[in-house]
Amino acid sequence: MREQNRKSAHTELARSLARQVSAFVDEVIIPNESLLAETGEVSLRLQVDLMNKARLAGLCGLFYPLSHGGKIASLEDYLIVAEQEGRTEFSQTIFGSHTALDAHMLLKFGNEAIRRQFLESMVTENAIPSYGMTEPGHSGSIPSLITTTAQLSNGSWHINGRKWFISNADRATFMTVLVRTAGADTTLNSALSMIIVPMDTPGVKIERQLTMMGHSYGQGEISFTAVQVPEHNLLGAYGSGLDLMNKRLGLGRLLRAMNWIGLAQRCMDLMGARIHSIQGKFSRLADKQLVRQHIFNTFQAIVSARELIRIAARGVDAQNPNEIAINVAKMTASRALCIASDCAMQLYGAEGLSDLTPLYGINRIARTSRILDGNDESLISSVGRRLINHYQQQTVYPFD
Repeated sequence: MREQNRKSAHTELARSLARQVSAFVDEVIIPNESLLAETGEVSLRLQVDLMNKARLAGLCGLFYPLSHGGKIASLEDYLIVAEQEGRTEFSQTIFGSHTALDAHMLLKFGNEAIRRQFLESMVTENAIPSYGMTEPGHSGSIPSLITTTAQLSNGSWHINGRKWFISNADRATFMTVLVRTAGADTTLNSALSMIIVPMDTPGVKIERQLTMMGHSYGQGEISFTAVQVPEHNLLGAYGSGLDLMNKRLGLGRLLRAMNWIGLAQRCMDLMGARIHSIQGKFSRLADKQLVRQHIFNTFQAIVSARELIRIAARGVDAQNPNEIAINVAKMTASRALCIASDCAMQLYGAEGLSDLTPLYGINRIARTSRILDGNDESLISSVGRRLINHYQQQTVYPFD
């Protein structure tokens, strides 16, 4: 009974925070979306101003570890907050939610020096993390193709290589880099490691900024030339890079999926507004069967994805993550966002293709969601293989 009461209290706190985040998004961020979407000093200053307002409101880093300023311990509870954060594409930066994954990785796998230098600075000095996995010319979903190397000599890691499509590349203060620390004769399970590199280290260079579908998301290509960092900057154990990569991807996929459901909800709300607008009433949108099908398909996609994310989150909270559940939840959330944004754009017509609504930007994110953190084809292949392999030993799949 005591445990049930404690969980209920935590869930109620999450609901309260979700209401506060929702109000902040509606009253502070959404009215400024058009300015935030621009490039230049005005947009950057506004972004910093809104970040400070969110911090003063106690709404930043809500899913950070409790020991480092977080307020929500359960991934399942955070779902309802992340959905509200995700209703605008600018939320991850303003609420600092995009750095929660790094905070958990540093706390769980970092040594005392790493926690002190990097994790503590994220909380107290606004240090910004980034993650380097994918390399030019290589698929990020195939870790065996990693060529960036790190060799240990005289107490320092010597790193050489190149990474691209690095989030926060334009403003990160440090990067967790997936590198090869053993030769080709070593099995992949023991050949890779993760090392933390401050971005101001000599030899680190931002080669170029990268755009996706014509828009900058802070992605970049970065080279490492004779970069040296202390031996204690190794995250986790030597040779554990593949395991850490999978753990990071699992949690990261669910965190992104939660935000995508928020964007899908935004699209559905915009559909409702359009149907009951003056234009919608004049066109009798509410009476058209295809319009009803659009909103039905959107609703069905959202509720299905929400429950799949919840199931996967429970596994993570129980320290028993299920890769099948996580990957299916990620893909279902992506498809829900694609369906929602596409249906909403159909109802808005030419207006939905312009910058007069947020739909064009949301649709762009929806398309990238099918590739980011694992493309659909790779995830479908992985899940299908696991399901087929299951039936080598069992006759029934345990959905519970």
